[in-house]
Amino acid sequence: MPRRFSVAALLAGFGLFLAPLPAADAFGPKPDMVQQTAQSRLLGEFARFATLSDGTVGIAVRDLHNGETLQYNGDTLFPMASTYKVAVAGKILSLADAGTLRLDEKLPRLGTPLSVNTLLDLMLTRSDNEATDTLVARAGGPQAVHGWLKSIGIRGQRVDSNTAQLLARAKVDFGAAGDEAGSVLSSRQRDARDLPNMAFAADPRDTSTPRAMNDLLSAIHHGKALKGPSAAMLLGIMSRCRTGKARLVGMRPPGTPVAHKTGTLNGLGNDTGIITLPDGRRIAISVFVMKDHRGHAARDRIMAEVARAAYDYFLFAPDLHTA
Repeated sequence: MPRRFSVAALLAGFGLFLAPLPAADAFGPKPDMVQQTAQSRLLGEFARFATLSDGTVGIAVRDLHNGETLQYNGDTLFPMASTYKVAVAGKILSLADAGTLRLDEKLPRLGTPLSVNTLLDLMLTRSDNEATDTLVARAGGPQAVHGWLKSIGIRGQRVDSNTAQLLARAKVDFGAAGDEAGSVLSSRQRDARDLPNMAFAADPRDTSTPRAMNDLLSAIHHGKALKGPSAAMLLGIMSRCRTGKARLVGMRPPGTPVAHKTGTLNGLGNDTGIITLPDGRRIAISVFVMKDHRGHAARDRIMAEVARAAYDYFLFAPDLHTA
């Protein structure tokens, strides 16, 4: 029986004991020393990438084959921004699975009738807000989307608003939003300087933990949230995402399939998705950055670095079931 070492002890031993301390969870067989060493190095890299931001970084990665999970602030709540649109798409497709909605059904977007199929594509590939809110209304409102999440066992993620409501709340000065010197800023000043609204970042509405977002991706991938054709359709649309070119896909090896959805607000950048490895295995990955003053380039770099490090880890590290 191999001796078991805690992740904290390994981090200390390798000089990687940084604050906040990353955490790791492994489902299934316990890793051996080679695997633990690889895990500790990846967690140390996550902590290093997080220093590119002066805000809060959350990371969760999961092997969808064996369930191995590693995370950094993985149970911290972050505003989802437009990543909540994955849940909207899931709810809509669940209605199609139930036979209460047709994908060729026409719905009005800015007065122009468009099919549900087209609206899903606009929402997920271009992050179109009007298409999203049309679909939220057809789904039965934000509460219906949240109810669907609960029905498939997702905890740590909540949908309270449509996009227009979420953006209106992000613009409001709650009396606690400030710049690095602590002075209160208007929404226009935050827009111009790409600075966060700290009160909005602390609001529990429309938030998710990185772990919960990976739970949703896992449920979709494994057919627990949607029927097979609907799950394949959703991930297929996400694989054509046109936003976030420098995020999860920014440092991927050429030809690597990535199905993902981005989210962006002032001082906030998110990306969540599924990366397919050369051997066909898939990994779920969610990277959230909030309360950041250093700008979108730094936030994007964190996401790209995390995705590439996770890709290399899961491709080359010993498999838990064979180590």
